[in-house]
Amino acid sequence: MSHPAPVYLPPLSDTARLLGNLGLVPFVLGAALVWVVKFEVHAFVTLALSAYAGIILSFLGGIHWGFAFRHSAAPASLFVWGVVPSLLAWIAVIMPPYAGLVLHGLMLLVCYAVDRRVYPVQGAAHWLTLRFRLSTVAALSCFLGAAGT
Repeated sequence: MSHPAPVYLPPLSDTARLLGNLGLVPFVLGAALVWVVKFEVHAFVTLALSAYAGIILSFLGGIHWGFAFRHSAAPASLFVWGVVPSLLAWIAVIMPPYAGLVLHGLMLLVCYAVDRRVYPVQGAAHWLTLRFRLSTVAALSCFLGAAGT
């Protein structure tokens, strides 16, 4: 009985891991601030958290365009999915924070679920452990921020 050859997965760079983790600071800080700031700045804090979540969702969608660019005949699904997070994030940013932050949190989880299927096909499965950690903390921050509104 032959076993499949092990697949070589390059290690994640320390820079990618560091920047990914630092990218959680605005999520965690924003979620915490929602609960402690004075009323006068509460709207600013929730908008800042929502806008940052929207930017990150756009980044996650853009990765799919990057995958598509590597192919001479890329599946249309990579391009289509690549714009969905941005469009829904835009809608979430203009919603009241109690609802928009929930949409952001859900979209962060949906993006991870989609990426669990797409990344292995695109040779990027080794990113999924980091993505899981980052997406979980980011989504939880959005949900906690929504609960504080």
